[in-house]
Amino acid sequence: MRTLLTNAEQALSFGLQQIDHAFPPLRTGEFTVLYGHQFCKTLTFTLSVRCQLPIELGGLDSSAIYVDGGNTFNPYSISAIAQQHNLDPQSALERIFVSRAFTAYQLSALILETLEKALKQHSSRLVLISDVMSLFLDDDVPIREALDIFKKALNYVAELAEQREITIVASYFPQGHLKRRYFLESVLFGKAGSIIKVEETKGGRLQFSLEKNLTMKPLTLDISSNAYTLEKFVEA
Repeated sequence: MRTLLTNAEQALSFGLQQIDHAFPPLRTGEFTVLYGHQFCKTLTFTLSVRCQLPIELGGLDSSAIYVDGGNTFNPYSISAIAQQHNLDPQSALERIFVSRAFTAYQLSALILETLEKALKQHSSRLVLISDVMSLFLDDDVPIREALDIFKKALNYVAELAEQREITIVASYFPQGHLKRRYFLESVLFGKAGSIIKVEETKGGRLQFSLEKNLTMKPLTLDISSNAYTLEKFVEA
């Protein structure tokens, strides 16, 4: 018989032993940002599968909602990761509900107008927002308007995570538009309860930095190349 945990005790692990040992898990009620290296994309795929695992195995026993702001969703990667976790690939895919946005306005609408409805409909405990900033860096969107829309969307995301006691994770890949990016980054990082940066070192290892967390001090950890090999595999 499964032991039921309270929402406060439920948390989602990354499934990478070195990271799970050193870093706190992704707890319900929190908004987390993963940014930097493209491996963050693989991490979001992994989380969308791992959340389907039982709570005692580091999952949330839940479906996932994937809000795709960077056209990143890859069903082949999901299938490969599902097999690694001894899950049926087709069933795993069917428990990930994907919505795509191609403009900043579409992404904002998905978050502000449809996200909570989707959470209620699918009883999901995890939301992933892929490449959350790229659409707001578009020069076709006036910078003041982009900043205003971005603030509203992230205010809503942070409040939604806390109010519904769910886990929300956004990925972000820094690129161009330095002035605009600076303003948007300040909003993104200010709203996040946890921030994890992923970089590749000169030696080809992945470096994880816990830059912000509500319960732990900043921490940096280099991990073995196994994770990077995983990325190469699932992105093939």
